[in-house]
Amino acid sequence: MSPAFEWLAVQAYEPMWQQMRAHAALLATDSVDELIWACEHEPVYTTGKRAIDNRLDKSLPAPLLVTDRGGETTFHGRGQVMLYPVIHLRRRGLTARKYIELLEESAIQTLSKYDINAERRCGLPGVWTNEGKIVAMGIRISQGVAYHGMAMNMSVDMTYFKAINPCGLSQNSVNMQDYLDVLPSSQELAQRWSDSLQDLL
Repeated sequence: MSPAFEWLAVQAYEPMWQQMRAHAALLATDSVDELIWACEHEPVYTTGKRAIDNRLDKSLPAPLLVTDRGGETTFHGRGQVMLYPVIHLRRRGLTARKYIELLEESAIQTLSKYDINAERRCGLPGVWTNEGKIVAMGIRISQGVAYHGMAMNMSVDMTYFKAINPCGLSQNSVNMQDYLDVLPSSQELAQRWSDSLQDLL
């Protein structure tokens, strides 16, 4: 059965994270069904507990939260669509590597619907165009259940990224608006992205 999709508009990061954690814990006990949440966030930097500190400036222009996901410090804000699947990998027989490939493929397929060519890069999580990174990724797996997810840049204020070195790389992050004359709504993009992931699952 495909996970249900829900668009949550603009959400503060920390309550959304706690909601994901709670749902993942219940899903591990088969008390609830899988789902895919999507939203935008108020400006925030997040990092993993064991991440390398990739801040370029110790003073950041938005709050910093230490989370339980993998990955280094990154930025989330308006103009960036977050896709948060809460998926029971063990029940589906999916390895972490295969799941990450499915997430990346869902983003590549979604971007292709807007005539944006994107690809994976060996050893680097996320999705890239020739000009830079357009989708970031960070997940956590607990008791066979995956949560957290992906961030697709639509029209996010790129000045926030100047305070960090995403993935330890010098190449810029890019927006969908760099390639399109007219952007879809955030909700439309999230729905099409969720549809792609549901088909792949």
